[in-house]
Amino acid sequence: MISDLSAAIFVGALVAILVFIVWNIRTPRKLQLINKLYLAIAVLYAVWVLALLFIRFTRPEQRGLLFIWDAITNSVGTFLPPLYLCIALSFVKGGGQLPRWHRYLFIIPVISNIVIWTNPIHHLQYQVFSVVKSEIVFGPYVVVSGLYCYLCLASGIGLMIRFALKNRVGLYIKQCVLFALGGLCPLAVGILATISENMPITSTPISFISTIVCNGIAIYQLHFLDIQPLATQQVLDWISDCYLVLSDKGLVISYNRPFAEVFASRYGIAENRFLRDCVKKEDVSHKTAVYHLITAVESCRQAQSVISYEQAVTIQKDGAAQKYYYITDISPLMVHNELSGFVAIFKDITQLKKSMQQLSESQARMMEQERLASLGQMIGGVAHNLKTPIMSISGCISAAEALIEECEDSLDDPQVEKDDYREIYGEIRTWFDKVRESTAYMSDIITAIKGQATNAALTQEATFPLDELIKRAQLLMRHELFSGNCRLITEFGPWKEVTLHGDINNLVQVLNNLISNAIDAQKQVGGGDIVIGAKRDEESFQIYVKDSGPGVSPGVRRKLFKEMVTSKGTHGTGLGLYISNAMIRGKFGGSMWVEDNPDGGAVFTISIPSRLVAITNAEEKKGGDTNETE
Repeated sequence: MISDLSAAIFVGALVAILVFIVWNIRTPRKLQLINKLYLAIAVLYAVWVLALLFIRFTRPEQRGLLFIWDAITNSVGTFLPPLYLCIALSFVKGGGQLPRWHRYLFIIPVISNIVIWTNPIHHLQYQVFSVVKSEIVFGPYVVVSGLYCYLCLASGIGLMIRFALKNRVGLYIKQCVLFALGGLCPLAVGILATISENMPITSTPISFISTIVCNGIAIYQLHFLDIQPLATQQVLDWISDCYLVLSDKGLVISYNRPFAEVFASRYGIAENRFLRDCVKKEDVSHKTAVYHLITAVESCRQAQSVISYEQAVTIQKDGAAQKYYYITDISPLMVHNELSGFVAIFKDITQLKKSMQQLSESQARMMEQERLASLGQMIGGVAHNLKTPIMSISGCISAAEALIEECEDSLDDPQVEKDDYREIYGEIRTWFDKVRESTAYMSDIITAIKGQATNAALTQEATFPLDELIKRAQLLMRHELFSGNCRLITEFGPWKEVTLHGDINNLVQVLNNLISNAIDAQKQVGGGDIVIGAKRDEESFQIYVKDSGPGVSPGVRRKLFKEMVTSKGTHGTGLGLYISNAMIRGKFGGSMWVEDNPDGGAVFTISIPSRLVAITNAEEKKGGDTNETE
């Protein structure tokens, strides 16, 4: 019979299970597969314990009622080992699925239930029924059901041990040990009860308490597939388009559906398969996604830090091949300062790349529009600048023609001597020298304007002197300076020669924009001097344009270079400084800023890294040169 101690243990177990069931009912959450399996074991065990308590308080002469309670205990007992094996399968498979053949595990328990409840007809379960173990005579079917239960428990334990040895992850090892202990205790007790007649009938149900406790700790205390990892999975789905979890040995633990569609299906990646087994010879030769992934994982293993790289994947979609781009982050998973695995997060940046390309194209169009607008503004001044040398050349040619006609008319005049002809030839050479000066000036203007007329998207990097940069800016801005009643004054340090590396046309455009803005500011105070100069420090070479106008207001200054903002009203677009800043940053790796001029006005500075500048110092030179250009 059932002792008082056993009854007390059963009552305690029953109360604990009822509390657990109530907690599950009152906690609003979606149960995962492994939680459902555990809850099924707990409920069946509660029924088993309740039937045993009924046996404890049923009188011996009520044999029919005792048979019913005993049949219930045996019926429930046949389902517990297969359910334990299902938990093991669920654990090994990743917790969210079971193999299709798992249904066949319950064929024997169903047959056992039929045999148990129909025992009075065939006596396959009991030849002699009694609640006293010494009086029981078992039938032949007990061997079948007993061996099946032992096989289910042993298989579950074997799966757990194999999984723990294969992965060697700290958390998995703890869970596997608990699951294995939960199955080992009833297996050992069941075998002892079979070969020993001294074991009480309550020994097997008491041994299953270890199964309830150990499995409960593994599932709920260690949060295996509980709300915490479920939340982690949701976070991974939210922050990544694809993710992959690997053990420290490179075994694939889990991944989400997008990863399965993009990567796993193409490279044969599957759960419980080592990633290195998915590599083929063509993957190594063509540097495919799986090859890069394995390489990054190994780098992460060695560095034990996050490894990031960009991965391009061509996917067949809607009958056409489309290229997608992913930023991949491989992060090490550390448990107690030991590497336990890796998580690979793939972020789809295809749309971002397209947006960046569109932004780049838009910026290039804006730069081209601003360049053309600036060029159009300069055309009027250039035309005025060219008008003077053209008229000079025309006058020189007319004078030279008159001298030539004079020579022709005096060929037969005996009074004209050789010295007279030499004087005429000297005057002709003088006019030709003036023509050369004018054509050289025109050539300089044409060279400057030709450089500005090139496409801003084309980069023509070369080494050029600072003097050439200033000369081109002076030529192109000459008319605008004259119209604004301004003078351009240059001031430089005691340098013999300064050369810069880059595209001179880009820098001329930026410098012209600053000079043009300075002229607009200077006009508001009636014109005056605009200073262009240069200075250097250890890290950069700086070119500045200084005016004495009204300055830049704090509100505009905060947005300057960051937004298309202007203080010129309808006469400005705000593109000039915005694009100039982008050009200095993008093509020279430098920066721009504005400061207040201590004498009033503003100072706009261009900073270029020292590596792009070469300076030759003068040996005996004090102070800086000062040149004026009206």
